Amino acid sequence: MKAKILIVDDDPDIATMLEDRLQASDYGTVIARDGVEALELIEQETPHLMLLDLDMPRLTGLEVLKRLQKVRPADDLPVIVMTAHASIDAAVEAMKAGAYDFLTKPLDKDHLLIVIAKAIERDSLKRQVACLKSEVDGRYASIVGMSAKIRTVMESAQRAAKSDASVLLLGESGTGKELFARSIHQWSLRQNLPLVVINCVALTETLLENELFGHERGAFTGADRLQKGKLEMAEGGTIFLDEIGDMSFPLQAKLLRVLQDREFHRVGGTRLVSVNIRIIAATNKNLQQAVKAGQFREDLFFRLNVISLTLPPLRERPDDLPALAKFFLNRHAREAKRPGMMFSLAAMEAMSRYPWPGNIRELENVVARAVVLNQSDTIETDMLSLDAMGRTMPGELPPHLSLPYHESLEAHSRYIIERAIEEAGGNQSKAADRLKLQRTYLARLLKQQKEKEEPE
Repeated sequence: MKAKILIVDDDPDIATMLEDRLQASDYGTVIARDGVEALELIEQETPHLMLLDLDMPRLTGLEVLKRLQKVRPADDLPVIVMTAHASIDAAVEAMKAGAYDFLTKPLDKDHLLIVIAKAIERDSLKRQVACLKSEVDGRYASIVGMSAKIRTVMESAQRAAKSDASVLLLGESGTGKELFARSIHQWSLRQNLPLVVINCVALTETLLENELFGHERGAFTGADRLQKGKLEMAEGGTIFLDEIGDMSFPLQAKLLRVLQDREFHRVGGTRLVSVNIRIIAATNKNLQQAVKAGQFREDLFFRLNVISLTLPPLRERPDDLPALAKFFLNRHAREAKRPGMMFSLAAMEAMSRYPWPGNIRELENVVARAVVLNQSDTIETDMLSLDAMGRTMPGELPPHLSLPYHESLEAHSRYIIERAIEEAGGNQSKAADRLKLQRTYLARLLKQQKEKEEPE
């Protein structure tokens, strides 16, 4: 759809000339002869951009701009003002009133088209960002559950959000640590500034360093320009470091500098870069044990552990399971354009008996698969595939669930990974997609499993 431009000028010759030029450049046009008509046409035609003359009878261009701010959201319609009077004062006043740019008559055709193209592109990007933000916020809109354990953590998170203190989120994999990080950001005073997420286990040490700190031009082969890192991109906002327990020792030292002094060097740089950010970190590892084992810096642990929140596993909040299952069912049924889907009573009971070693992430995967594979609007027990995944039946336990806690988790993790790879025909990339994991993270898990199975 071509962009529609509202031309507002009381000089019919200029209006016609602009209309001809814009139509020749494949823009749609609407003409208003004065400011009053312009305000009416904005509501009727919903243009993508307005070319506005400042010197007009009835309502001047500046008056139109000021009234526009009252009837349309700020910055909702890009406005380029035009005037025959090359006055800096008029330009400043127009920009203060919300104009995107300022041009003087006689208008240069090429310059005019460039400014219009940039204004429309900027507005389009702004709308895309708003749309994506809305989708992300919708996906992470709320923490589902009202059990005593989850309410306690939520209340602590809401109190923590009001400060700028570092927050360390602990808990098993799949318990919703990223959701809590996003919620803390949304509850904080930094909510209108960026939230930048980095998975510390998904990248090699070198790539993670570059991702965090950026690099200077010439820092390494191929670095032909300066590149800012995620820390700078999060300026004023929040940075969420997921899987912080897997960060290498050298990078831990650099991150400690950021936490202490709020400054760092880019890769290959000598100039200090200062940042104003709030840090939230998460891990499924026991960092205190990692500190004792010499695998994690004690000083960094204390810097991160200002406020510590431990998220309960799903098996410890069974009262929340029905609400979570219905939440995921509604989401995935909506995405699949299959509204009205529901669980049978037997399916809900089966889910209630299942131990969910993969926690909420596993529950979502089970529900998503059932939505895709089920032909009817009612999901029955057999469509959940819980038997194959070790469903707990009355009076019996799957073999790996009779093991000690950590061994049980490792055994189940190995089982679902092997099953996913088998279902994907041996293709690890497809298996990672099925499990909703990064391809590099799956490869790392496989490597860790292989190392544990090899005889010493």
